[in-house]
Amino acid sequence: MEIKAKKSLGQNFLHDENVLNRIATSTNAKEIDLIIEIGPGKGALTKKLKAIGATVLAFEIDERMIPILHELEDDKTKVIFKDILKVDLKKELSNYTYNNLYVIANIPYYITTPIIKKLIDSGLDIENIVLLVQKEFAERVSAKEGCKEYDSLTVYLNYYYKISKLFVVKNTCFTPVPKVDSAVIKFEKSSLKVSNEDKFMKLIDDAFRFKRKTLKNNLKGYDWSKIYSFLESKGFKESVRAEEISLEEYIELTEYLVK
Repeated sequence: MEIKAKKSLGQNFLHDENVLNRIATSTNAKEIDLIIEIGPGKGALTKKLKAIGATVLAFEIDERMIPILHELEDDKTKVIFKDILKVDLKKELSNYTYNNLYVIANIPYYITTPIIKKLIDSGLDIENIVLLVQKEFAERVSAKEGCKEYDSLTVYLNYYYKISKLFVVKNTCFTPVPKVDSAVIKFEKSSLKVSNEDKFMKLIDDAFRFKRKTLKNNLKGYDWSKIYSFLESKGFKESVRAEEISLEEYIELTEYLVK
């Protein structure tokens, strides 16, 4: 049964066996674990996950895949045809017993951030998340301070997860062939904590509001003298910009401001 990729769903089917194997083993999942797969498509990666022996719960929005994916179902593999953004994940997982929870996905660029935020907001204890995304997005979320790609999303996501870029996937590994290369990134649980997350998130949003402006200009609603005394102690000049400050320093600054 030949099913063509839907442009409206941002579909590009990965067919490279070596890449599929590398992605599947990147989670480090074991037989006693549970893997949530988002966007299984024709099931190429699902087959590799089944070989691990872990329980696999896959979510697919494209109902054209029903005949193909139902063939892969068994007592440890289930496919749910729902939009992952509308699913109550805690409810779906309530009947499962497992050791560690992992998420693995090949998702379109335009819904990458909403899906990651959905996973963060779900409250689930996810050991790690492995995503196949556009290379540009991978570079953005794994960027370090001082890089042009480093922005508020980088800081926000790295607060919850330590993010690393594992490897690049050439566009020729997909059908149809996309215009850009992709990359596999891994999110591993972070131990970072801040006493007031709301104030921390607001500070990040405000700091990066206008990227070409200095931090002083972006934080006009704050006590700049107090902020600058902190920044000066870290060796920064008054002309410092938001992208020069590390995640850990933003956490320290938040704690300093709420004293």
